Amino acid sequence: MAEVSKTKLAFFLVASTLLITFVFYGYQILYTPNILVDRDNRVFVIHKDYTFRKIQEELGKAGFVNDMVSFSFLARLKGYDKRIQPGRFTLQRNMTNLAAIGVLSAGMRQAERVTFTNVRLVEELGEKITKNIGVTPAEFDAALNDFVDVNTEGFDRENIISMFLPNTYEIYYNVSPADLIERFHTEYKKFWNDDRLAKAQALGFTPLEISTLASIVQAESIKDEEAEIIAGLYINRLEKNIPLQADPTLVFAAKDFTIKRVLNKHKEIDSPYNTYKYAGLPPGPINMPQIATIDAVLNYQRHNYIYMCAREDFSGYHNFASTLTEHNRNASRYQKALTNEMRIAAQKKK
Repeated sequence: MAEVSKTKLAFFLVASTLLITFVFYGYQILYTPNILVDRDNRVFVIHKDYTFRKIQEELGKAGFVNDMVSFSFLARLKGYDKRIQPGRFTLQRNMTNLAAIGVLSAGMRQAERVTFTNVRLVEELGEKITKNIGVTPAEFDAALNDFVDVNTEGFDRENIISMFLPNTYEIYYNVSPADLIERFHTEYKKFWNDDRLAKAQALGFTPLEISTLASIVQAESIKDEEAEIIAGLYINRLEKNIPLQADPTLVFAAKDFTIKRVLNKHKEIDSPYNTYKYAGLPPGPINMPQIATIDAVLNYQRHNYIYMCAREDFSGYHNFASTLTEHNRNASRYQKALTNEMRIAAQKKK
């Protein structure tokens, strides 16, 4: 009997030791800090072609995980290796395996801030917008072409850039190409609220035409405070059926954005964007107008100006005129100042 009791006691002790060890190790796996131990919070990016093995490699190589064995064991136990989601995930200092796998499994992604401005051509959009997200420029272009083909709101290849309003947007890394395009479409529809639509209608323009005019206004001056004046000038010309004669449209027609000074040869370019040859608005924007410039057109300044010329002080501002005689005087002063400036510059080079 004594021998049996000793055997039971030994078995009990061994079993208890194993149980305690198992419980302790299980506790460690679940609740002991194992992610970014004593390090700062960091973003971990999972691309859409990542396998679980690739995730293990990247987590280990970048120093996210302290004990890869315990992390991998729990990840497989919870089935994470079978439901990987791409995205940008914020993993925090001294995070446990359980918490980290919860973040990755639940798709608690960090939204990427996407900002874009100063875009002239629709071909430039894809690279700028998709820079930090999982969509490639080629996928973006394909989805945009699909949208253009099926939309019923008047968007075409010439004016689709109007739908993209320069701003900062929070977009998830793993957004689909179609959803990405729809996101900007939704933002566009929110921007064109009842108030803006009413102002456009009162002017006799569609939102797309307002954006086209705003792009010209934006290209004409570096001074924001002139935008409403210039908008009024071009609206006066449109109402009188006078060609806009906007030099920036010739630069766009030439597709040579290194042009600093428009010459007579540029006025001969046969393009619907040549506003010297053709009256009315061109078929689409010549850049991506800022929100403030669109609002400047909608709230344009009423006056009688139909001419503008750069000021002779080279301040970046313009002189405006209601008559050709007055405009010619302004232009003459500017040309004299420019000739004198060039003469001084030439003397300095000697």
